[in-house]
Amino acid sequence: MFAYAVFGSRGVLRIFQAEQQKQDLQQQLVELQQQQQQLRNKIERLQKDKTYWEQLARTKLGMVREGELIYHLPDDDAEEKRQ
Repeated sequence: MFAYAVFGSRGVLRIFQAEQQKQDLQQQLVELQQQQQQLRNKIERLQKDKTYWEQLARTKLGMVREGELIYHLPDDDAEEKRQ
């Protein structure tokens, strides 16, 4: 009887495992809800913020405004590797 109470399908160990799994799933849910909110914020920004569009175009695509010049400077690390 004791073994069934501890190791059975509704035993203490199964209850502890189920509780741990519940906590893990709740933590995962919180993380996914935060990620979802971040994505909603990004969508809203993309829909309304033209300066954000410009920032993305400059950083991700390397775009510049007409008349601007871009200077590419060597990295200090790259210079040290050559020596």
